[in-house]
Amino acid sequence: MITKITYKGKSYNLDLDKPIDISIPLRAGKENVNAWYVPPVSIEPVRMGDWIGDVNQGGSVNFKNILFNPHGNGTHTECVGHISKEEYTINQCLKKFFFMAELITVLPDETADGDKIITKQHIENCLGDKCPEALIIRTLDNHISKINRQYSNTNPPYLHHEAAGLMDALGITHLLIDLPSVDKEKDDGKLLAHHAFWQYPHNTQLERTITELIYVPNNVFDGTYLLNIQIASFENDASPSKPLLFQMNLAL
Repeated sequence: MITKITYKGKSYNLDLDKPIDISIPLRAGKENVNAWYVPPVSIEPVRMGDWIGDVNQGGSVNFKNILFNPHGNGTHTECVGHISKEEYTINQCLKKFFFMAELITVLPDETADGDKIITKQHIENCLGDKCPEALIIRTLDNHISKINRQYSNTNPPYLHHEAAGLMDALGITHLLIDLPSVDKEKDDGKLLAHHAFWQYPHNTQLERTITELIYVPNNVFDGTYLLNIQIASFENDASPSKPLLFQMNLAL
């Protein structure tokens, strides 16, 4: 289905039948992406006496329990409730689901102590004078192994808090990244980038979200997209999510 939108004075055609899925599926077992030392996703049939919720094992229907951690087991979208004393939930905070987004690709810089970081300069160089509603960050190298990488105890790259502060200044509402966190794996609980982006607790931005552990294929080029963030209606600080991109083609 082709629809037309106007953005910054220009008309664009979007094919809503051709979404670009940048989520990593939740799959049972150790081949699923994993972070924060959590167990793998478990998807098991319900058992009640002689009855089993698995058609291939003699059950009448497939009826399964799923055990997962939204932060550590796959693509997820979180709200300020992730770091706040107040009980904010993603279902309360995310009320709009379509946004104009800019996709950028960066190579994190290595610091003297071995950390690899995304800097304020990276963001400024990629965005120029653009101020999108949502910013999607793809990091290099962008190998397909990201969809089943085991991140725990690997000190992955992260976002410098000054870069998160720049996003606040630019009014970016939604941040998406292909790493397990915008912050350093072990930082003594400082979570500087989270705090800078959400401006918590002094000027809390309840409408802002962070989506982590996405994967943007290499054949998706940097540029402007329509973004749709889909979540389950969890009253929790985070939910598994399915961000979709739609290519914008200039209307003739």
